[in-house]
Amino acid sequence: MRELSLLIAGCLTAVAGDVSFTVAGIRVMPERWDKQANLAKLERWTREAAQKGASLVVAPEGFLEGYVGNQASNPGLTREKYFGVGESIDGPLLARVRSLARELKIYLSLGFAERREDRMYNSSVVFSPEGDVALRYSKSHTNDDEPFNTKGREFPVAETPLGRWGALICFDRQLPETSRILAIKGAQLILVPAYGMWGETNDVMMRTRALENSVWVMFVHPRRCLVIDPSGKVIASDDGGGDQVVTARMVLDNRIGRGPIRFRRPEIYGDLLKQ
Repeated sequence: MRELSLLIAGCLTAVAGDVSFTVAGIRVMPERWDKQANLAKLERWTREAAQKGASLVVAPEGFLEGYVGNQASNPGLTREKYFGVGESIDGPLLARVRSLARELKIYLSLGFAERREDRMYNSSVVFSPEGDVALRYSKSHTNDDEPFNTKGREFPVAETPLGRWGALICFDRQLPETSRILAIKGAQLILVPAYGMWGETNDVMMRTRALENSVWVMFVHPRRCLVIDPSGKVIASDDGGGDQVVTARMVLDNRIGRGPIRFRRPEIYGDLLKQ
């Protein structure tokens, strides 16, 4: 309890019910198939982010192994090779990530190829300052280009001292229903680690997701990082250069949920459930 109190005192500012804290996106290119090199990169850039005051640090999709599950960008990919690079949520490499979050007393989000017995998932996990799993999500939509991954079916929302968070992974963001589900379930911030499409079209899409759901959106890609407020305004982005940490001060206030989402009429949306 004392550690939690110190975390809240040190990382949060609460004024009239509002909560603010610093977030950081690791806009860093991982090495394909080299988990040890990527762990070293994660540690280096996470420490820099923590030194800048970040309470939440987010790495891109598939950062641990270098996002190698995509068949189009990895010619010659085989089931055996992909399963061989998979990591368990309780495995030794993830234990090192847990330890880093615990040491720095931050929330740390990592994308990785997750192995669960005889299945693989494209997953993202957020470890808490205590080293516990605060949020765990598996990619639910693909462009049919991840042949060995099982698609997720759940959209969890985590309750933390820094607000309520949900997560999507890359292609998930292109389907508006995914963000809307998280917003309806109470998410105030949606984390979007990615590796695929980026650029002007994506920037517009991410701003739209924030605006239409009245939530914060944090998009983290090896070549692009955006922090967007509930009005759709970009409050922080990368400078277009090489590897870097992008930080922003996020305020969870009454802008959340105050946009177009207030005027939903779900009773007439039955057609959305049709094939």
